[in-house]
Amino acid sequence: MSRITTLSTNPARALAAAVFAVSVLGTTATAQNAVAYHSSGFELRPYAGAFIPTGKQRDLLRDAVLVGGQASYRLNPNVAVTGTVGWSPSKDRITPGDQKLDVWQYDLGAELRAPSWVTSGALDFTPFVGLGAGARTYDYRDLDVDAKTNFAGYGVLGGELGFGRIGWRLEARDYVSQFKPFDGGDSKTRNDVTVATGLTFKF
Repeated sequence: MSRITTLSTNPARALAAAVFAVSVLGTTATAQNAVAYHSSGFELRPYAGAFIPTGKQRDLLRDAVLVGGQASYRLNPNVAVTGTVGWSPSKDRITPGDQKLDVWQYDLGAELRAPSWVTSGALDFTPFVGLGAGARTYDYRDLDVDAKTNFAGYGVLGGELGFGRIGWRLEARDYVSQFKPFDGGDSKTRNDVTVATGLTFKF
């Protein structure tokens, strides 16, 4: 009874006790979050953005939306392997008839993730860079021609704002791809850029 009376009549002691309790709870929550974050290396990420042809590629294809998904596995807190599948409903600029062209991209790459720049409890921001390679398929919807699949490589730069098991990622990729014309001409090197954002679910 005397202990309760002392705390109630001494605001400084009551405030100190409250601050201590909040600190303990905050530390415990942060520790639990860290355990949850590192409990598994898998991440899944739906994303959407823009497909932007550049250079000679822009003479052939129009800008288009980009949708797809990613799966990542963290080998350690600073290195991850990421697989990506994306689709863009583009259009051919030069073939008569305003031809629609589906562009499919699938690749695998490595990401180097820097230590978090900003950390506040469960909130953190992590920049990353990466390189990867895969394939690009061009498929006309209405023309009676076979789809073409060619090699493509990319570099990526981006960042992710994380909160516990959820993250919000923004990334830009620069693709260099082989393009073999549908008329049977020689292969050419083409370039395009994608900018995408998506939610990361960490397991």
